[in-house]
Amino acid sequence: MRIIAGVAKGRELKSPLSDGVRPTSDRAREGLFSTLESEFGSIDGLRFLDLFAGSGAVGVEALSRGATEVHSVEYEIQTAEIARANFELVNGAGSHHVYRESAEKFLESGPARSGESAYDIIFMDPPYDLSNAVIERLLALIIERDLLQPRGIIAIERDTKGKVFEWPQAPRAISLLKVRSYGQGSIYYGAYSDTV
Repeated sequence: MRIIAGVAKGRELKSPLSDGVRPTSDRAREGLFSTLESEFGSIDGLRFLDLFAGSGAVGVEALSRGATEVHSVEYEIQTAEIARANFELVNGAGSHHVYRESAEKFLESGPARSGESAYDIIFMDPPYDLSNAVIERLLALIIERDLLQPRGIIAIERDTKGKVFEWPQAPRAISLLKVRSYGQGSIYYGAYSDTV
């Protein structure tokens, strides 16, 4: 795996050896950022949250492409250390932090406890066998904690053949913007319904 574009383009990323980690493919990562850059114009100056970060490849790509701040959340100790090492490839290209905790714990108490502003982009690439009920709970937390900017986007990678999760409808609705498929995985993009 390599950084695809930006200031650190071409630098090689470390990958976890664990069978439980499924890095977002280069093709899907390129597709993700192509879609996000189409929606936002560029990644420059945006705040980016990467839940289930794994190797940190998506967050590193965001920094390389100009994100101002990236928060990556990874529960597994060894995988989080690999993510930290990968972020060293883009030192000086914005700020970043790898949080070693569960996605749910982070959303319940992470950025909101310090009064930080909401994210422009929230990306989730959980294990494909993680239930849709958990995904829906995480989405509910994002809305409850006001963690997404009014014109922000949530992108979620899931198994193309799996049952699709439900976007939340209350207290504030999120609508599906588009779906892009990359073989086994598909990325679902959502935004607040009143901005779509």
